[in-house]
Amino acid sequence: MNPTLRTFGLFLALMLLFIAVGYVLGAVYGYTLYSLSFFLILALIINLFTYFYSANIVLWSYRAKIIDESENPRLYNVVNKVAFNAGLPMPRVAIVPLEVPNAFATGRNEKNAVICVTEGLLRSLNDDELEGVIGHEMGHIKDRDILVMTVASTIAGAFSFMARAYFWRSVFSRDRENSWIIYIILAFAAFAAVLIQLAISRQREFKADEQSAKITKKPLALASALRKIEYSVIRRPLRKGNPSTAPLFIVNPFRGESFVRLFSTHPPTEERIRRLEEMARNYSYL
Repeated sequence: MNPTLRTFGLFLALMLLFIAVGYVLGAVYGYTLYSLSFFLILALIINLFTYFYSANIVLWSYRAKIIDESENPRLYNVVNKVAFNAGLPMPRVAIVPLEVPNAFATGRNEKNAVICVTEGLLRSLNDDELEGVIGHEMGHIKDRDILVMTVASTIAGAFSFMARAYFWRSVFSRDRENSWIIYIILAFAAFAAVLIQLAISRQREFKADEQSAKITKKPLALASALRKIEYSVIRRPLRKGNPSTAPLFIVNPFRGESFVRLFSTHPPTEERIRRLEEMARNYSYL
């Protein structure tokens, strides 16, 4: 689907979710028209805000620091090399102060994209593996996934925050019956937002892996990097941060129980590695 249509559909889904929540809240409290109007305006404001500032929110939440070439020549030069091979403008480069190796890309489009890697990734990977990971993130930029993924993460996070806020409100509210109804409604809205997130994420990882193989001509290097990242994430899953941002990362840094895994934003890493190894056997990237 065209990226513009995907983004429009995401914003439309957000508006419909807000209108549905507004309608039910209005029905509960007897102010349906007022509630609908309020949530419609709120949805419009959030749409505008997430379009222009969602990337900044993600960078801020992980304390990502934008760097120049002098601060990390190795990383900067790898990103510059991959961007040139992909035929894309040089994105901004950022380092996230996390020990767990991982990476993600964010931004509205290729002109203001940011590629972020963790400190753990720089220590864990060799240059070829790092190039494979950067190629994957450049693939997301090339396919114009980054706006949709960033906005989806922000939306899901906003609904999750609202659900938690109304949960604590219900705990201390005297009107327990209505408060629990509201909490259930918002929990459903949060779940619906996550489903929207899932719908746009899983297959995109396979495509970005393939783009990396084509751009870097090193599918086995990316396979090796994914194996290292997956091993580290299993041993030390990310405890801080918002799970709604999981689709942005090359490997989901959060881990949950089996029910949560049913709704994983990423395909199994083993399957991604298998496909990359198959590419190396069956196709020539040289």
